[in-house]
Amino acid sequence: MTADAPAAVRDLERIGARPRPGAYETYWHFINERLKIYMGRQQGEPAPWTDDPILQTYKFTNVFRASDRVTQYLIKDICYSGESGPDLTFQIAAFRTFSRIETWEHLKEVLGGPPRLSHLEDGSLEGALTSMRDRGEKIYTGAFILCANDAYGRRIKHLNHLELFRAMFLDGDLHRQVVEASSLAEVYDALHAYPLMGDFMSYQTAIDLNYSELIDFSENEFTKAGPGAVRGINKIFELERKASPEAVIRWVVENQEAEMERLGHDFDGLHGRLLQAIDAQNCFCESDKYLRVSMPELQSARKRIKAKFVVNSTKIPYFYPPKWGLDY
Repeated sequence: MTADAPAAVRDLERIGARPRPGAYETYWHFINERLKIYMGRQQGEPAPWTDDPILQTYKFTNVFRASDRVTQYLIKDICYSGESGPDLTFQIAAFRTFSRIETWEHLKEVLGGPPRLSHLEDGSLEGALTSMRDRGEKIYTGAFILCANDAYGRRIKHLNHLELFRAMFLDGDLHRQVVEASSLAEVYDALHAYPLMGDFMSYQTAIDLNYSELIDFSENEFTKAGPGAVRGINKIFELERKASPEAVIRWVVENQEAEMERLGHDFDGLHGRLLQAIDAQNCFCESDKYLRVSMPELQSARKRIKAKFVVNSTKIPYFYPPKWGLDY
């Protein structure tokens, strides 16, 4: 860190984090350049939308979580489908568990509409998922690893998750807990109380519920760093034992405008919406991937980036929660 770094950056030392030269600047560079790709595609500009050779070669998720393809489907086709009440809470939780659009579309076709609690209760949802598995079709995304222990004694992953949903919505009252929660942390705690709902999945699902009209909390009031974000933070900062990944994420959110300006980036966020904690932590995960190529000497458990970037110039009709008030 240079001597002209502002007091806010120097104050990172108070939470036990010291920016690692090169890697720290890369974090902000990644955010700025990856957002340029998003904006260029939306404005109909020709590829590659960036001069960065790493971003031209490898696939990275969007800077803003809500812009990713699967989350866009969740927001448009589930959160704002016109559904409400316990069925909506169930649909959001179930979709995020599978995180696979093709699975949801198949279930809608077989069940005559989106999965409802009545389908969970009468066994038709179980039959539809089991038939998929028996045919060798994928049910789950491969994007992240789910907690898949035999918590409910049914041996097979999707059957255990169906028992989880029964515990949440038929035997329990998760919907009421969600809509009566006084904070995002309370929503997280309500989810996290159930078997199979680890730190990562509880946080992701809480954020998904918060996209809908069911609840409306600031995404910055609570965060939980996932494994990939922790790897990124450990590369980008030299951390003391007392350092909390969540404290680092909060610092980034609070200081993003000043740091972007100091480092020479013209950053206006997502149509004026600045990075929220969920976005900052996702970008730490993606920066871990980026640094595997740009600074391979910063080693972690992951050595390479698996997915290559494939140009798709199709303009996506993005839709964001109306309550955000974005102009796009």
